[in-house]
Amino acid sequence: MDSFSTLIRTASHEQHTEAETSTFMSDLLGGRLDVDAYARYTEQLWFVYEALESSARDLASDPVAGPFVRPELFRLPSLERDLAHLRGPDWRSTLTALPATQTYAARVAECARTWPSGYVAHHYTRYLGDLSGGQIIRGKAEKTWGFARKGDGVRFYVFEDISNPAAFKRGYRELLDAVPVDDLERQRVVAECKRAFTLNTDVFRALGEEFPLSA
Repeated sequence: MDSFSTLIRTASHEQHTEAETSTFMSDLLGGRLDVDAYARYTEQLWFVYEALESSARDLASDPVAGPFVRPELFRLPSLERDLAHLRGPDWRSTLTALPATQTYAARVAECARTWPSGYVAHHYTRYLGDLSGGQIIRGKAEKTWGFARKGDGVRFYVFEDISNPAAFKRGYRELLDAVPVDDLERQRVVAECKRAFTLNTDVFRALGEEFPLSA
């Protein structure tokens, strides 16, 4: 029988690929969009991570979600430095969420409030993705828009407190395998992972509509 972490990874593979190969992401990483599109994407991330991290302390003692609340993963301070670099010191005054982003962040907040296992699904899809594919985005962004290596503008992708990402991801998957829930609840978590990828893809789609490549 497959472990829970394997189950999650294989079940969400299709959605994961769809998110990674969205038109907006392809255009962004292909250098076909300007830095404004990258900044707009970074703004959307702020809303999702605000929902993930503002509730983290409340979940720290929860038997299911608690083990996943790891300060070394927190992204909000890095995102805020990136936004100050990208949008200037008054970045908060112009910060707006796309409707798709509002839906995504609201779902994360709802899970954090009412369903710790569901919160874990969103935690997994975000942070493990950032530790993996996020590194490709960082490299492309540095090259395309001239950010300092691992500096302001790409700090979101730099996990300074995780010296060995591969070992960290292994440990994270072991935590998933040890989650104290039954098979039915595991199926619900897998379904929520799929939903998380869909919500993320919806944000990419909305960004693609906001930044269409001129034909």
